[in-house]
Amino acid sequence: MSGRPPVIGFVGLGNMGGALASNLARAGFEVVAYDAAGPARTPPGARWAPGAAEVARAAGTVVLSLPDGTVGRQVVGDLADAQDRRVTHVVDTSTVGVTAARELAAMGLAYVDAPVSGGVAGARERRLMVMYAGTDEDCAHVEPVLAGLSDRRRRVGDRAGQAQALKLANNFLSATALAATSEAVAFGRAAGLDPAVMVEVLNASSGRSGATADKFPDEVLSGRYASGFSNTLMSKDVRLYLDEVEQLGGARTVGAVTDAVWEAFSADTPGADFTRIYPFVAGD
Repeated sequence: MSGRPPVIGFVGLGNMGGALASNLARAGFEVVAYDAAGPARTPPGARWAPGAAEVARAAGTVVLSLPDGTVGRQVVGDLADAQDRRVTHVVDTSTVGVTAARELAAMGLAYVDAPVSGGVAGARERRLMVMYAGTDEDCAHVEPVLAGLSDRRRRVGDRAGQAQALKLANNFLSATALAATSEAVAFGRAAGLDPAVMVEVLNASSGRSGATADKFPDEVLSGRYASGFSNTLMSKDVRLYLDEVEQLGGARTVGAVTDAVWEAFSADTPGADFTRIYPFVAGD
């Protein structure tokens, strides 16, 4: 970038937000960041702001990485209401659901719905998928910011909520595959099979999924259980998916089973890494 780099705001510096804000700083943007937990989470290359209003006055585009739609409404309201604000556009990487995204898009700022998938490691390695939706004008305006977040991105629709629908479908499939794989591996172990051999064969067979290809080798079989995504958040996302399915009148038979498993797991060990569903299902 020539001259002074553009100033981009960032609100929400949790595991994912911190990695994404760091990507923007490394991409050459001047990043002004805020997190309710305080300045300790500010990544190298970014500067701290004491609140969302200060971010709104410093940056024309603000990226959000927040836990849910309730927090999103509060933050977008603070951005829109800030005196002397520069912010005109919001890129929301949070998973908030279809309904909340539509509400956020009506709060007075140009809003690009841009949830992400690929985990914290994927974010750090710039291979995380950014799925985004918004008007032609708004998407074109924030394209440099999206490119700063990750090397993998895909526009999936022209209005807020469409990217959220795809993200919820993705997380439902991920949650279902991980729970089912945990149950299958526990069954195989009970039959005397080596879980590592099981995963190797499953990955060369029709049972292959993201759970067998990534989650089990990287987190479960290694005993790491450190993906950076909690069971509480996964349970929230599955519940959001079911809520949206109910509004649209869709099928929810498998979804109800998946929801029950993740709700039980998150109630048993709140905040645990979501890959720990294997020992939960296996009874370890």
